[in-house]
Amino acid sequence: MTSRTVPLDTPLHDYLMDIGVTEHPVMAELRAFTAGHRLAKMQIAPEQGQFMAWLAQLIGARRYLEIGVFTGYSALAVALAMPEDSEVVACDVSDTFTAIAREYWQKAGVAGRIRLVLQPALATLEALLAEGRAGSFDLAFIDADKPAYPDYFEACLKLVRPGGVIAIDNIFLSGRVVSPRPEDPPGVHIMHAFNAGLKHDPRIRLAVLPVGDGLTLATRL
Repeated sequence: MTSRTVPLDTPLHDYLMDIGVTEHPVMAELRAFTAGHRLAKMQIAPEQGQFMAWLAQLIGARRYLEIGVFTGYSALAVALAMPEDSEVVACDVSDTFTAIAREYWQKAGVAGRIRLVLQPALATLEALLAEGRAGSFDLAFIDADKPAYPDYFEACLKLVRPGGVIAIDNIFLSGRVVSPRPEDPPGVHIMHAFNAGLKHDPRIRLAVLPVGDGLTLATRL
């Protein structure tokens, strides 16, 4: 028994991967490809991909909303975990990064269930609300530009059904969020205030996991 989360050094992380992560071959291939990218740190960890897939199956997700796609690993993990007639709406602004995602989605046979929208995510979220999609998503994942997290969260609260889950990535910002300095980027200060506010938000039930760079799970009440 321990009173706090055990730090993951390399041998323990390797053990975690050995006993706890089962990747689809295309996911493993995509992860290996992205590891050589100059922005590889933007990809979620494989154990987080495993968790997201498990969560999608646990709540019976059929409609998944993703804000921030990069090379497509998280969208692929969830798409593979959902039924064939499920829907993924993936929001991003980079055609370069998502071209990689499209290639691997196609290779894994899930491209047909993923709708990629290339424009500022808030515009996509507003369009979904205008289409009458409020309360229609089971699971949402926010992993994009940090200053916009509060706005993304508010939109997701409208788009996710009661009992659905909003997962929020990078809430630790590698520790910078604990005590922001005046010279830190605005996003650090915004995330500090955002994290603090979620704890007392009466619209959600909250859990914060020390996975990757910190993962908040908010169930919409």
